[in-house]
Amino acid sequence: MLVHQILRMKASDQVAHIAPDATVGEAARRLSELRIGSLVVSEDGTEVAGIISERDIVREIGRRGPECLGELVSSMMTTRVVACARDDSADAVLQRMTDGRFRHMPVLEAGKMVGIISIGDVVKARLSELSMEKEALEGMIMGH
Repeated sequence: MLVHQILRMKASDQVAHIAPDATVGEAARRLSELRIGSLVVSEDGTEVAGIISERDIVREIGRRGPECLGELVSSMMTTRVVACARDDSADAVLQRMTDGRFRHMPVLEAGKMVGIISIGDVVKARLSELSMEKEALEGMIMGH
């Protein structure tokens, strides 16, 4: 399965993003409201400046206390964002996520963000694919 197929399976193609000059507190509120684990940091929703996750925020609150919620997202975001392309395989993306120990990956086309996939999206797609393969094999064995 390829990334573009996973994107088609998602309920929405909207990518939640936040401006780099927003506060970390605003990012935390947005993550909570949307019930998601990360926000792409972007001025316009297509250029990726970074990514901020709930893990980033919780780690810094634990390390420095709640005053870090008043800081700018740009000061806490991850700037070395690993992205993928529409034609990447689910297995390759899953491997990169596992190796990098992150759960969200923007999808870029010609340098512009066209979507985002989570490790949950990839696992769901792989499970669906495995289920179809199982059914096909059972059909062949049963002579259908």
